[in-house]
Amino acid sequence: MDEISSLIVGISLMIIMFGMGLSLTIADFKRVIDEPKAILIGLINQLVLLPIIGFTLVTFIEVPPEIAIGIMILAACPGGATSNIIAFLAKGDTALSVSLTAVASIVTIFSIPLIVGFSITHFQSLESQMELDAVKMIIQLLSIVVIPVIIGMLLRAKATRFATRMEKSVHIIATALFVLITVGLIFKERANIIPYFKQAGVPTTLLNVISLSLGYLTARIFQLRKAQSISIAVESGVQNSGLAITIAIITLQNTTYGIAAAIYTLIMYASAFVIIMFGRVQR
Repeated sequence: MDEISSLIVGISLMIIMFGMGLSLTIADFKRVIDEPKAILIGLINQLVLLPIIGFTLVTFIEVPPEIAIGIMILAACPGGATSNIIAFLAKGDTALSVSLTAVASIVTIFSIPLIVGFSITHFQSLESQMELDAVKMIIQLLSIVVIPVIIGMLLRAKATRFATRMEKSVHIIATALFVLITVGLIFKERANIIPYFKQAGVPTTLLNVISLSLGYLTARIFQLRKAQSISIAVESGVQNSGLAITIAIITLQNTTYGIAAAIYTLIMYASAFVIIMFGRVQR
């Protein structure tokens, strides 16, 4: 993509993260201390198990290097603001979902460069390998992800009523922008989208189904409440695919790396419907 398109993608994600910040308070971070077991299980699923599942899938399922790297970028990303809405609709523990999203969004600023750097080295041939500037990537992530969230939180703390009124509109704009980014990426790669879907469809579907299932099962094994288990499942399987696409386009400057995230978006919304039905029926 050209510089203007990349700028639009970056600004769009900043608006999305600002909208998420409007819904966060300091209490969402304090919950790490108040509910350590639930938070720890959720973070292990997101930050440890999900990348391992992604790596295992692309190792044993033959996919092109660009798709493999794209799946690893996706697996390295935290849950997005969408996960909080899905957890709410599925009658999960919304507060836990919000806290996991908040904490994971901070931690992954530092874990994403490690996973992406490893993936490029492992899956790309020596001739086509790019050198990843980890420091530059962290600065970009801080600028695009963390700072907008902090601004949103500050606005909520200083002008709560205004932030509450503004939150719904920002979420609508953010959703529209995310859809626009995804459609734009698919349009740009329209000539290859069917072959890409054939290549990435199976591993992205398995990534989603396994991460959702494992998130729920591990939570139940450790005797968490059903509502908490649903939230951990959602946070494990509903990734911030907008961030993954942004990393592909802005940081790595390779739209092909974003295809897996675009395909995953379609799959995760389908699975979200299933878990919402599960959460509402299984009471």
